[in-house]
Amino acid sequence: MTITDSVQAQQLWFTAPGHIDIRTQTLAQLSAHEVRVASIASGISAGTELLVYRGQLPDNLALDATLESLSHAANYPLQYGYACVGRVEALGADVEKEWLGKIVFAFQPHASHFHSSVECLIPVPDDISPEAAIFLANMETAVNLMLDAKPLLGERVIVLGQGVVGLLATQLLAQFPLANLIAADMHGARCKRASELGAHSTFNPADATAIARVRTNLGDLGADLILELSGTPQAVNLAIELSGYSSRIVLGSWYGNKTAAIHLGGSAHRNRLHITTSQVSSIAPELVGRWDKARRFDRTWDMIRRTQPQQLISHRVPLVDAAAIYQQLDQAPQDILQAIIRY
Repeated sequence: MTITDSVQAQQLWFTAPGHIDIRTQTLAQLSAHEVRVASIASGISAGTELLVYRGQLPDNLALDATLESLSHAANYPLQYGYACVGRVEALGADVEKEWLGKIVFAFQPHASHFHSSVECLIPVPDDISPEAAIFLANMETAVNLMLDAKPLLGERVIVLGQGVVGLLATQLLAQFPLANLIAADMHGARCKRASELGAHSTFNPADATAIARVRTNLGDLGADLILELSGTPQAVNLAIELSGYSSRIVLGSWYGNKTAAIHLGGSAHRNRLHITTSQVSSIAPELVGRWDKARRFDRTWDMIRRTQPQQLISHRVPLVDAAAIYQQLDQAPQDILQAIIRY
């Protein structure tokens, strides 16, 4: 397709807390170094995107300063999304011809078509389906969590939160020779899926009796490693409660502007806890001599091949029905694992 062709793109816009518009935008003519991508599908993040939907993002930060498509401030109206897979359908004059027709992943807001430089696109391997490739960003996060958490043979590990990232992390941890892998979520369907993916046991973090049972089973030693992936800052206190001496707590959630009182006195202080944050935009300093993002992406594609994360897709909706699926995620998320938009 030539660069003179124009297209009407359908775009998802967050216009106010709880409000979504689908807008039509005529894309400008491609510049010489850009391509046009026709989206096949994009994944909805039930964590960060709900912060956008609810108006819970800090207004003094860029959505993601490391990504060109999300480097603007979190002010309405705005586009958001970071898991889009599509086909390159038009090339700028300076783009190599082999890009035409490629299936690519982009950290791109939800839209039927978009322009991008090829430097911002990641070719999808031929043996990975578009729906599996949607999970690249979340699987990269799960891989990064493994690099930061460093699970060891025989450890007792707890994963708090079984949204998509939590389920992927649980599935990766199940490949380690752990003594015990415990998953926690308030929604029974997610706990059931965690068990299917390799968790040895599960519990509801809102059930005091269940928490007491887990604490008893762990004994005085507590958990060796806890991943907090629930998106609920109060869960940090539960992680502290279930930890032991010199336990490691990895915070993988982004809480937006939500806050909570964290109990760092008593046993938390005496236990010399190691609490760290994990964020996929960078690689841990102690690894950068041998790891870079290209190596991490290679391992991420391998994990997608091994785990087939598209099995977590529970809802497929057209773009025109996006408002309804966001409302369900906000008000009744218990039946949704991964929702995607199909174009």
